[in-house]
Amino acid sequence: MQNMPEVKAGIVAVSRDCFLIDLSRNRRKRVVEECKKKNIPVIECQTIVENERDVLKALEELDSRNINALVIYLGNFGPEGPLSMLAERFDGPVMLVGAAEDAGDKLIDDRGDAYCGMLNASYNMALRWQRPYIPEYPVGLPGEIADKIADFIPTARVIIGLSGLKIFSFGPRPQDFLACNAPVKPLYDIGVEIMENSELDLYDLFREAEGDPEIKTIAQDMANELGQGNNYPDLLVKLAQYERALVKFYEENRGASQYAVFANKCWPAFEKYFGFVPCFINSRLAGRGIPVSCEVDIYGALSEYMVSASTELPATLLDINNTVPYDMIEDDKQIVGDYKPTDLFMGFHCGNTASSCMGSFSMGYQLIMKRLQEPDKEPDITRGNLDGTIRPGDVTIFRLQGTADTDLRSYVAQGEILDMNPRSFGGIGVFAIREMGRFYRHVLIGKQFPHHTAVGFKHAGKVLFNAVTMLGVGDISHNKPHGVYYPDENPYG
Repeated sequence: MQNMPEVKAGIVAVSRDCFLIDLSRNRRKRVVEECKKKNIPVIECQTIVENERDVLKALEELDSRNINALVIYLGNFGPEGPLSMLAERFDGPVMLVGAAEDAGDKLIDDRGDAYCGMLNASYNMALRWQRPYIPEYPVGLPGEIADKIADFIPTARVIIGLSGLKIFSFGPRPQDFLACNAPVKPLYDIGVEIMENSELDLYDLFREAEGDPEIKTIAQDMANELGQGNNYPDLLVKLAQYERALVKFYEENRGASQYAVFANKCWPAFEKYFGFVPCFINSRLAGRGIPVSCEVDIYGALSEYMVSASTELPATLLDINNTVPYDMIEDDKQIVGDYKPTDLFMGFHCGNTASSCMGSFSMGYQLIMKRLQEPDKEPDITRGNLDGTIRPGDVTIFRLQGTADTDLRSYVAQGEILDMNPRSFGGIGVFAIREMGRFYRHVLIGKQFPHHTAVGFKHAGKVLFNAVTMLGVGDISHNKPHGVYYPDENPYG
């Protein structure tokens, strides 16, 4: 996928000067050997940090090797001051991890005490306002450390991506979706840039793209993607013109940022001037790692990008939309299994999900907009979405949201999309998440999250939870199992 950073992780061993430096050196080598066996990409740095001068040497080595994610490895107790200085001065995400003891007959000369050193290291990190990635159990033997590094890499990809991300928005955030009108100040707090533009700017870009030589090629690519579902071949040139306008803007306006996403106004005025709905184009760009959120949902675009960076797959933005009727549950009870009706809901949007994430699809028209804009005629300006059923399989729903008082809060929950016919329109699927009913009430409603959720097509809760923690977000919710109460949940039912 384009628009995503490549993580180049490097490992730097640290050593307290009253311990044998070879203990850290040899343990680092063994970690790297285990990473190679498991095809975990990590660059072995030769500098071992014992003091502040070594910090400068390590930073030079890291820079010369283009390392953008750092594993600080306590091969022994470690020098907490220099290692926290290394984390502070390194421009990228940092993981902190330590070595477990090797064997019972090595607890005299080769005892490292990293279990103890991790405590002082974490304290010194806090003194320097650092938030390193620390695994749930942050010490281990070389093979175990290698597995922990593998967990760090996708988390690092999210953090690196956000540090170089710009959000392009087009149009004022709509009055009817005030829930999407969160303050943008928290974006700057986490290093994300934003460039807000008007709908008129977007229309001007579209008109300027007319006649671009790339349009014919894009239209043919659309026809190939749609296959038998190409219900409106006459529309493809106009859609291709819009895609070309967005991609050209993306290429020319990232400025100092490396990556970018869009949050665009998509109705109701859009259709009258552009002559189509933009959903299919949104789906195609999402398929390349460039999410385009609907209804100028800036935090929705941000959340989609984080999901894509965590999974290396397209993400989508859906409404947490409607309940699943009891007769459907009864008809498909073998598929539903032991899920409760309140565990189920339908995720829906007009048709912006990448075709690679759909079970079936074809180009259609947006039924809700047609009711509003052309109720008594054949669909014309409301054509251009990707209709179909979202493919079954593992799923993660996620959102990072700015609050009215310019704070950040987040949620993440894992589940699955069931192989059920949703019997409805748009891009839609039946979602199953354990204890969704309680999560819906005490997190989504209780903490005032809007109706849009970013959707990832694999389980990515661990990565996203860790990434949001590294960003310093203190309020991260997840679906609690039965018998474990939310703070505002009535224990008497």
